[in-house]
Amino acid sequence: MTDTTKAPSQLDFNRVAPLFALTFVDVLGLTIILPLLHLYAAAYGATPVQIGLTLAAFPLAQLIGVPVMGALSDRFGRKPLLLISQVSTCISFVMLGLAGSLQMIILSRVIDGIFGANLATAQAALSDITTPETRAQGLGLTGAAFGLGFIFGPVIALGTLQVTDDLRLPAMIAAVYSFITILMTLFMFKETLPPERRGQRPATRAFSFIGFGLALRPTIALLLVLMFAQQAVFFGFESLIGLFTLSRLGMLAQGNALLFIVVGVVLTVVQVRYIGPWSRRYGEQRVAQGALALLAIGLLLLSLTPAQPHPFYVKRIVENTLRTQTQTSTEAVLGDFNVPLPAEGNNGIGGLAWIFVVIVPLAVGAGLIRPSLNSLMTKQVGSDQYGSVLGLSASVVSAANAFAPMVAGLLFQQYGVTAPFLIGGVLMGGLALVSMVWVRGPTRVL
Repeated sequence: MTDTTKAPSQLDFNRVAPLFALTFVDVLGLTIILPLLHLYAAAYGATPVQIGLTLAAFPLAQLIGVPVMGALSDRFGRKPLLLISQVSTCISFVMLGLAGSLQMIILSRVIDGIFGANLATAQAALSDITTPETRAQGLGLTGAAFGLGFIFGPVIALGTLQVTDDLRLPAMIAAVYSFITILMTLFMFKETLPPERRGQRPATRAFSFIGFGLALRPTIALLLVLMFAQQAVFFGFESLIGLFTLSRLGMLAQGNALLFIVVGVVLTVVQVRYIGPWSRRYGEQRVAQGALALLAIGLLLLSLTPAQPHPFYVKRIVENTLRTQTQTSTEAVLGDFNVPLPAEGNNGIGGLAWIFVVIVPLAVGAGLIRPSLNSLMTKQVGSDQYGSVLGLSASVVSAANAFAPMVAGLLFQQYGVTAPFLIGGVLMGGLALVSMVWVRGPTRVL
C-alpha cells in the first residue's frame, strides 16, 4: 500500500529501491545473453531461418506467457509470481549454457518467454505502491534500471568473450545474476499486493481470456496500439543502427558501443530525473505526445545523417575486419546482402557530430514513452488489474520486438540504408498527431 504519511506527489524511494535493484540485476543477466544468441545458434550450424527462429522464440513465447503471469499475480500476489519468473529464467540460462543442440537452445528461450514475466510483475508491484501522481516516475525508475542493464550487460558479454571463446561461460554468468535476483526477492522484496486486495473481481471476469478482455476497451486498445507501433519503430532502429552507421560513417563495433552508451546514459537520466516532475506538471498524456514527437524528429534527422566517414576510416581495413567477424543477428536472419561502405577521401567529423547530436532527442523520447503509456494504462483499470494490463503491455512489446527486425531489415535491403529511419520517423509523426486527438487522461472503470 502507498505510504499515507508521505505527500501524494512524493515517491517512496525506500520501497521502490528493491524493485529498482531487482530490475537492474535481472536485465543485466538478460543482456549478457541477447547480443550472443545468434552465435549460440550458429555454433550448431543453424540456417538464417533457424537463427531467426532462435531470436524470435523469446518474444513470441512472451505473447502467451506475460499476460497469463500478470493476471496470476493479480490473484496470488506479486512475490510468488516474481519468484516463479526468476527461477524459470535462471533454469533457462543454465539450459542454454549446457545445450547440446539447437533445439535445446530454442527450448531454453521458450521457457524463459512463457514463465519469465519479471519486468511486467515488477512494474505491477510498482503500481501497487505508487499513487496516480507518482506512478509514471516509479515506472520510469524501472526503465532507468533497464537502461543501465543494457549498458553493462553487453560490456560483460564482450569482455567475457575476450577472455574465452567458450559460449557456456556468458550463459552461466547470466544464470548467476538470475540466481541473485531470486535471493533478493526472497529476502529484500516485501509483498505489495496484500491478500485483501487480491481477486476482488469474479474469477470469470478477472480471467476473461486471461486479461485479454482489457484490450477490447477503446482507451486501452489505443494505448496498446501506440505501444506496439513505437516499440516496433524504435526496436527497428536498435536492430539496424549498426549497419546504418557502418554504411554512412564507416563505424565498427567500438563506435556503435559508444553510441549505445550515450543512448543508455540519456535514457537513465531522463527516467530518473525528469519523467516524474514532467508527468506531474504536464500529465502523462502530454508527456507521451511529446515523446512521440521527439522520436519522430530524432528518426527523421537520423535519416539525414551525412555520408561522411569518420577521420580514421580506411575502407580496406573495414572490409578486412568485416570478413573475419561473425554475422550480426539481422544479417543472419536476412541472409547475406551487401552493405555499401562510404568512399574514402571525404573523411571528417561532420557525420559523427551529426549523429551524436540527433541521437539525443531520440533517446529522450524513448526514455519517456513507455513509462508514460504504461502509467496511462494503469489509470484505466482498478488496482487489482495492474498485473493484467501491464502484462498485456509487455506482450505487445514482445510482439513488436519479434516483428520489427524483419520488416526494418527488408526495408533496409530493398529501399536503401535510410529507408527504415525515414519511414519510422514519418510513422512516429503520424502517431504523435493521432495521440493529440485521441489520447486523454484516465477514465478508470472500477
